[in-house]
Amino acid sequence: MTTQMSSARRGVATEEMNQVAKDEDVTLEWLIPKIANGSIIIPSNNERKQKIHNVGIGKGLKTKVNVNIGTSTLNVNLEDEIEKAKIAVKYHADTIMDLSDGGDVKKIRRTLLQEAPITFGTVPIYEAYNYGVEVHKNPLNLTEDDFLKAFENNVKDGVDYTTIHCGITKDIAKKILKVQRYGGVVSKGGTLTAAWMLKHDKENPYVTHYDYLIELARKYDVTFSLGDALRPGSILDSHDELQVQEMINMVDLTKRAHEQDVQVMIEGPGHVPLNEVAANVRLAKSLIGNVPYYVLGPLVTDIASGHDHIASAIGAAVSASEGVDLLCYLTPSEHLALPNVEEVKAGLIAYRIAAHAGDLVKIREKAIKWDIAMSEARRTLDWEKQLSLSIDPEQAAKIHSRTGQHPGNNVPCTMCGGACVYIMLPQQRGYEKETLQQTE
Repeated sequence: MTTQMSSARRGVATEEMNQVAKDEDVTLEWLIPKIANGSIIIPSNNERKQKIHNVGIGKGLKTKVNVNIGTSTLNVNLEDEIEKAKIAVKYHADTIMDLSDGGDVKKIRRTLLQEAPITFGTVPIYEAYNYGVEVHKNPLNLTEDDFLKAFENNVKDGVDYTTIHCGITKDIAKKILKVQRYGGVVSKGGTLTAAWMLKHDKENPYVTHYDYLIELARKYDVTFSLGDALRPGSILDSHDELQVQEMINMVDLTKRAHEQDVQVMIEGPGHVPLNEVAANVRLAKSLIGNVPYYVLGPLVTDIASGHDHIASAIGAAVSASEGVDLLCYLTPSEHLALPNVEEVKAGLIAYRIAAHAGDLVKIREKAIKWDIAMSEARRTLDWEKQLSLSIDPEQAAKIHSRTGQHPGNNVPCTMCGGACVYIMLPQQRGYEKETLQQTE
């Protein structure tokens, strides 16, 4: 069974590796050893039916952004989720996750896989939950086989990576109520797993049968995203013993997967106060090494309801600058409701900005080229170029032309009008491009 990691360890460049090398402007000689040692991953299920644009995630590459979509038990509308998937692709999400736990989750997943020809992830325990509600009338009546079957269904459908809540053990579950968190355990998958273990007095099925999960993952070349079931749900719970113990467990699980040529990334929080964000990344990296790190946010305050995409993008930018490899977006509806199409776009744009801000620190020489081009376009009053270089060209064009006037190049916008600095001192527009590059 061939995986991206096994190919790299044999020195073989796959089609996906060639694509990533081209996208990232790196050589295969640089890339392949990093895939071999697990510091870069290319999630790519060999059962994926349609051609997709694969991305690399990891050390030395551009920070990637994930978009979550999917139904809930209270809101099942496949057409809405299809539109969200299309928006995610249109505005350049790097990966997308289907988190559906309501309705016909298999049909929803298979449909969204077709609609989003990009790297695709899922959380199999959500299907298990759905099955528990539909068949057992209680998700806590799931059997161990139900947990495993949900994982198997997901990987056979072609998903490229799966969040697996296997860092939370029965011993940790027994500590949850003793720790008395302000926010409690806010992971749905983590809560279900903990409640199931406590009810049945059994170990986490994804821990007990981890070797079987590895076997399936290797067969289909599915990447493990080791889930942070115990991520803090309040900035007051950041870095408590539950969160840290789970991450320590993930280190061993990662090693076991790597021994079988299965790719891994590790998930992080959550809610983290601003002064602890950098420390969180450094702590995680000190434990997990250069394994790709995937964080949700983090939110740097708990009071931004309706604007959590902004509160979390602040944490995301700092995280990216410190070495986080994949950012999971939040939308304005976080903590309030299932996001709509407009909120999916707002969250994605906020996170693409955060990712680029981080890259300006992490891989400055490559990332700065975009900013240099925009600075030159602004200095020369080249509006067409300014708009095209915007992270959201449609919105930029809409704002620029909302007075009803559509000024061409070499004229000021309505912010400064005749007081425009490039009108009052037009000689500035004649600077050579090389001058700008030398100052950065």
